[in-house]
Amino acid sequence: MKLRSAAVSLGMALGLVSGCAEAPEAAEDFGSSSKELVDLAFFETDQPTNRHTLVGLALDVENGVGTPIEVRSRQRFFINQIDIRAFVETNMDNPNLEDLRASGDFAGLDWDNVALKENEPILLSNPDGTFTDRRFYRDADWMEKGSVFTVWQVDEHGRRISRKLYHYVGTDDRRGLFDSFFVRRLRGIQWANDCAAPTDCSTATSFIEEGLVELRNTRNTLNSFRISRRATALRMSWSARPGRPYEIPITQIEEPEFDYGFDIDVAAVTAPGPHGYYEPGTDVTFQITLEDGRGTPLHPQGSLPTYADVAFGVEDSGITYYNAFFDASATYWRRKHRERMLMAQIIGPNQDIQPIRTIAPLSVFLDEEDTEVVGTPAVDGVYAEFTLLPPANVIFGGAFTPGTPQWFEPNVDTFTFHIPEDAGAGTYKVSVKGRRVYLGEDIPRTTTIEIQVGTMTETEPLLTTGPCNTCHSGGGDLSRILHANDDRAACAGCHVPLGFELEGPVFVRTHFIHSRSDRFDNSLAECSTCHVDNDSIQRTSKAACMSCHTEYPATHVAWFGEIESAYIGGGAESFEQCTGSCHTEHPGSNFAGF
Repeated sequence: MKLRSAAVSLGMALGLVSGCAEAPEAAEDFGSSSKELVDLAFFETDQPTNRHTLVGLALDVENGVGTPIEVRSRQRFFINQIDIRAFVETNMDNPNLEDLRASGDFAGLDWDNVALKENEPILLSNPDGTFTDRRFYRDADWMEKGSVFTVWQVDEHGRRISRKLYHYVGTDDRRGLFDSFFVRRLRGIQWANDCAAPTDCSTATSFIEEGLVELRNTRNTLNSFRISRRATALRMSWSARPGRPYEIPITQIEEPEFDYGFDIDVAAVTAPGPHGYYEPGTDVTFQITLEDGRGTPLHPQGSLPTYADVAFGVEDSGITYYNAFFDASATYWRRKHRERMLMAQIIGPNQDIQPIRTIAPLSVFLDEEDTEVVGTPAVDGVYAEFTLLPPANVIFGGAFTPGTPQWFEPNVDTFTFHIPEDAGAGTYKVSVKGRRVYLGEDIPRTTTIEIQVGTMTETEPLLTTGPCNTCHSGGGDLSRILHANDDRAACAGCHVPLGFELEGPVFVRTHFIHSRSDRFDNSLAECSTCHVDNDSIQRTSKAACMSCHTEYPATHVAWFGEIESAYIGGGAESFEQCTGSCHTEHPGSNFAGF
């Protein structure tokens, strides 16, 4: 009996239990042999697709209403992403999300044990001079317990015309065998929108309470279905709120202009010097081409869509730009995957790559320069420069200008970095990362190329952490999640502390995410899980320590002040070395002698 139950559970997890009465449509739904499905199960998103290719589908629900999507007719899909949001607006500062619990789409969920875990204000002021604070909630029973999403197709009359697919959400404190997604984040957030100061919301009268479900990066692409010719919508039920399925309308496109998939081609337009490498002090221009899986450019050569075209829905090739003005994000807590920034960086030389701790102020996003130098050899030990596409002065300048005229400016597909005079000799990494949202597919992509500066001798990064693939595999591979970037040395040039988002450095984000995730099985004290040796944990600062720890002793409060930021502990001083005489060891680190 136990064996049979396990087999049924496995069948549900793999989507093999149909329970479908419409046999002809169910047969049509399979459409490919088992061997074909296995061969195509882990296709690369930079390769051509056809209707038999397994394509990841992203589903979105807002306050109980499914966001309509267009799809290629008769395409085979697996569910790769589910985003559900419920929210209420109120003028009351309610503890424990009382209005959200009482009304709206999430009112029927089991909110027992919900608890405030952290809060973090937004450093950038609102246009009227007020500030926004965010309070993050977890531990409600519906967030902790396992649940199941069931998806099926319906026709224009609302009749089910396909088998049902089951997606197991798993529990918060452990990743299980049948968990359908690598990323699982369920939480509540309260927004206080008109605080007098970042830490003073006593007079605030504008609040939003929201509940979020974020599921992405499937662990089983074979749990798939083919869109029926008769399908006009997907229905999705959630066992945490039974009897009220969501409906996501679908429109089928017989011959889309573009293929699924996403690739970014990057090439240096500026030729290297006579010795085959670039000299320090050189300007180097690069050109990018955004392509679908078949290699078809998504834009004319020489130009990219304007920011307004993308932000206001004119662009229809799937190109996306920075989206946090319209769908706010918060590291770990809220929808970073939907920030969708198109961005390029250079960092090097490889042997000097390390985290950058110099803060890039908002002013560098608003000046006349299209690129931002964020790391210098003299101060940071490594050179790094980045640019947004369109440039930051267009995106952010438009956000702060009435009428946003910058957003309508023409956009080009090139950018130029200036290699400084004191740049070290070696290999430099140039990366472009972006995201494409097209016909139901929402996928990231990063392309990194290397150039030589000052020498033809290639150099390698000296990474002090790894191996990440101990955990990041089976759907959670670094080549698929986040920015789809499995070259970890190509992270530090973009992930720097920003004046309006101090938690930018990659070491802060990595510590913060893994220390907050109850699905990370190793002891947080055991540094050797990720760090290669004791020398790699000797750079101590508030940012390094408080991005993992949530408190420190009273003596530290006297020395370093109260903890002011959940992400980095304090303000700009958080990136300074604490002391040269303490923290030479970390108890429980599992390094020799400790």
